[in-house]
Amino acid sequence: MSMIDLAFIIQRPPYKSETSTLGLTHAISYQVVDMFLDDGQGVIPKVCFIGEGVFNCISEHKSMENYGVTSIESHVKNSLLVDLDMYVCKEDIDRFGIPENRLVDAEDMGADKKLQIVPFSEIQNILNNSKHIFIF
Repeated sequence: MSMIDLAFIIQRPPYKSETSTLGLTHAISYQVVDMFLDDGQGVIPKVCFIGEGVFNCISEHKSMENYGVTSIESHVKNSLLVDLDMYVCKEDIDRFGIPENRLVDAEDMGADKKLQIVPFSEIQNILNNSKHIFIF
């Protein structure tokens, strides 16, 4: 089976823009792509949060209170629920002082997947091995 690796890089914070939400929506949509591929082909999307994009992964946002917009937390949870591979840059959560226990978890929804906290070198490997890279 021929698999096509896709990398979705989310580098924007979740506030005042829908860029991050669009990135996750595109990554989730991989499930319907199979109908457009040749027999034996498949797509493996990988979402990587880097830079200010790691703020998308914080649980219990107060975005409605502070900005009047809904939180991206449910979108991240739904992505984990559909078994999307999601990587968070370790150097960036350390740089912003985000403790790992503050990151979104979708166990309450029955998800088997979790956010994977990885060094940037691993994200770089994902980029190097992907046929297409989408930046949001």
